[in-house]
Amino acid sequence: MKKIILSTVILASSIALVGCSSSNKDSKSSSKSQIVSVPKKNNYYFKNNVAKLHDEKIEITKTKVINPGEEGNQYGDKPIIAFWYKTTNYTDKKIDPISAWESVFEAYQDNNKNQENKLNVGMLPDEKYLDSQTQAIKKNGTVENAISYELSDTTTPVQLKASKGIDGKALGDQTYKLK
Repeated sequence: MKKIILSTVILASSIALVGCSSSNKDSKSSSKSQIVSVPKKNNYYFKNNVAKLHDEKIEITKTKVINPGEEGNQYGDKPIIAFWYKTTNYTDKKIDPISAWESVFEAYQDNNKNQENKLNVGMLPDEKYLDSQTQAIKKNGTVENAISYELSDTTTPVQLKASKGIDGKALGDQTYKLK
């Protein structure tokens, strides 16, 4: 008698498990048919003089070529291209204007047929930012700064390339003609 009851319980349990697994398969296949693929919007970019990233936004407000000896390049022996910009910090991370710029941008002049011509950072072109360029920006704060690059020549345009962090995903590039 115990064997009959035990066999009946095992049989009923087996049937219940088979029913569960088949209904589980049905629910999986029906849920798969309901998944809709939505393309991700790219929230990070560099266009129209604005680099937008998760942590920060950098907006270029002015550019200028400054020759050696002129204000902003008094001590240099090469002409420079200067960029004035605003950096906004969206997080609680310690972000300062100069580190933000240098982690996003690289400047090039395409005037060598054999190799890339990455430009070196030049002197600070605007002394009013001497003390503030390395100060941390508060969350949702915006701070102005300036940076320059030493030019190889004064005719070849400068291409500013933005990426998401050092060696990160390319965000875009813009070309600046030298006037």
